[in-house]
Amino acid sequence: QVQLVESVGGLVQAGGPLRPSCAASGSIFSINLAGWYRQAPGKQRDLVASISGDGSTNYADSVKGRFTISRDNAKKTVYLQMSSLKHEDTAVYYCHAHISLRPVGRGTYDYWGQGTQVPVSS
Repeated sequence: QVQLVESVGGLVQAGGPLRPSCAASGSIFSINLAGWYRQAPGKQRDLVASISGDGSTNYADSVKGRFTISRDNAKKTVYLQMSSLKHEDTAVYYCHAHISLRPVGRGTYDYWGQGTQVPVSS
């Protein structure tokens, strides 16, 4: 069974950095598109950043220039380097990945992490 395990978040001061990670485990052939989403209280879950298998990235306008998504294919891990954090970045952050299973032919499915709380103090 495939699992996405996110690193524990934590309280961070406005202006500070944080670097959550998301590690995939299980019968994985390849991780295709991967990304981070966030959900603030009372709001819908929105895309923060995504990275394709070839390394192409996409960011929400609200985080461009402040957040950087990256991946280490050997470690099956996706990172989100967050800097210049703002109070409005406070949310539960979820990792998502589109994963092809091993052995080849088992199919490709979407997986979600358990979510990690990131409170940013103002």
